[in-house]
Amino acid sequence: MGIHILDAMSREGFEQVIGVYDRKSGLKALIAIHDTSVGPAFGGIRRWSYLSERSGLMDCLRLARAMTHKCVLAGVPGGGAKAVILDEPGMDLEGAYRHMGMRVEAMGGQFYTGPDVGTDGQALDWLSAETKYVTSTGANGPGDLGGATAAGAFAGIRAGLRHLDGEPDWKRRRVVIQGLGDVGAKLSARLVDVGATVIGTDINVERGQRVAKEVGFEFVEPADEVGVECDVFAPCALGGILHDVTVERLKTRIVAGAANNVLAKSHHGDLLHERGVLYLPDFVLNAGALIRGAFFHLEGRIEGLDSIEHRIETASDEILGESKASGLPPFRVAVRLAEKRIAERRNA
Repeated sequence: MGIHILDAMSREGFEQVIGVYDRKSGLKALIAIHDTSVGPAFGGIRRWSYLSERSGLMDCLRLARAMTHKCVLAGVPGGGAKAVILDEPGMDLEGAYRHMGMRVEAMGGQFYTGPDVGTDGQALDWLSAETKYVTSTGANGPGDLGGATAAGAFAGIRAGLRHLDGEPDWKRRRVVIQGLGDVGAKLSARLVDVGATVIGTDINVERGQRVAKEVGFEFVEPADEVGVECDVFAPCALGGILHDVTVERLKTRIVAGAANNVLAKSHHGDLLHERGVLYLPDFVLNAGALIRGAFFHLEGRIEGLDSIEHRIETASDEILGESKASGLPPFRVAVRLAEKRIAERRNA
């Protein structure tokens, strides 16, 4: 695959990387298990058209490691994993997801999976037909995962505003939301409800304009949102959107959203810190769905939104407090804290 897999695994502390191929459906997939030291590994299935198997593997490893960080910082008794399906023309989607379900079932509860980019409700139904170790839709599942993720992002935004100004003071706040899918739409509705001024965008202009009209906020064209002056910039779409160009264009005090891996490279978090922009790590704020799904599977209960907000706001407060005391960027503090807790788990 173009990289030394075992070296990458040992360097980042991975337990397993599994290649999956199904001749009948055309499925090519990877499963990365990062940590099961205190419980099963949790992570969704991402289906994406990668440029190469190498890029798919690197994305799988990065996302799995971030899931472990989410677990330890949110107090979830489990670790991180991820699966990626290499989306290729001609693949039988139902057959591919059913085969993935059989593979997950064969792992016997070591890996619990669920939705991610490209894996929708239909795909979850196909998975659920083959394995019980999946977050299913409907009455038999843990409930609204998008709402849980939006609640966590809202709590992080609130923590950031309190950190800078002592209180949220929502009616004076201007929030730009990038991405108006399920999570972004629910976050925008919550912010409008508390009196914030919301500006949103989506690459699917028709969907974005519909959400803006229904919720009641201003819609701007995609790519224009980065330069809008605001208190909070909330990325809720795909990752990698904060890079050399966008970091320079940002006119915000806080970056806090629900998208995964919003930093193109880790040094972009340092650049934000140098510019005086408070960046709350995405793997802290977007843990709501993980919290809800994990406790549903492990304890058979549905974690309430108030509890999810409390967990994420508490973690955000701890990270921001340490960042202020040490002078380090919050995302550096979060990674250091997560790695410390992972080491403590593994040594216990």
